Amino acid sequence: MGKLKIEKFSKNNDTVTRTIRISGETFDKITELADKNNLSFNSVINQIIEYGLNNLED
Repeated sequence: MGKLKIEKFSKNNDTVTRTIRISGETFDKITELADKNNLSFNSVINQIIEYGLNNLED
């Protein structure tokens, strides 16, 4: 499995609002990635989730 590459792409208007809980350490890492790539926190979260779902073991 290849590594996740954070990319800039257009927003999708088909969204659902949901509250999740993550550790402070994970939050800090995601915030750092978002800042480094000039993206929103939500954009990075969605890319991480999509990558994980696309790379699940059978």
